[in-house]
Amino acid sequence: MQLENAIKKRKSIRRYSEKKPDWRKIVKAIDAARYAPMAGNLFSLRFILVQDKDKIVRLKQACQQDFVGKAHYIVVVISDMTQVNRSYGNRAEKYGRQQAGAAIENFLLELESQGLATCWTGYFSEEQIKRILEIPENMVVEALFPIGLETKIKTKEKPKPDLENILWFDKWKNKYMKPIQRVRIESI
Repeated sequence: MQLENAIKKRKSIRRYSEKKPDWRKIVKAIDAARYAPMAGNLFSLRFILVQDKDKIVRLKQACQQDFVGKAHYIVVVISDMTQVNRSYGNRAEKYGRQQAGAAIENFLLELESQGLATCWTGYFSEEQIKRILEIPENMVVEALFPIGLETKIKTKEKPKPDLENILWFDKWKNKYMKPIQRVRIESI
């Protein structure tokens, strides 16, 4: 699948087919996350691929969202900010959020290109997730991604914003690009 197609087709899916996807496709998507930009090239993300049904049910409870428990797999994304904190001090938290988002987008686009469905899940009890998966206290749980194959039942997609409503030029709310004025320099 071409990148532009993956970008435009990617959407949040909360209904999964009974058919179990190939876990190797998920690993390939996790591998794509490694190529995201990282502050100081310090890769801070870790991934847990969960397939144990009991743990999936417990993760669903920690998220309080039923669709999470209907997936065949869940990928939990964790930030280990130890090195980033050491290198960047008070800017580390900001950099951590940025690099987590960049890596997760790579992951989501590769899932799409592999024909897998997911929904970025950010509402959960971090304490419960850490307890269920034995994640150390100093780690940050970024998000959960229940993964499956999209069901044939289609849901209505919400429209994306028009470009002219989100793009401004040179200053806040300036909707028009001004042509560059070329200055002609006369030779003496």
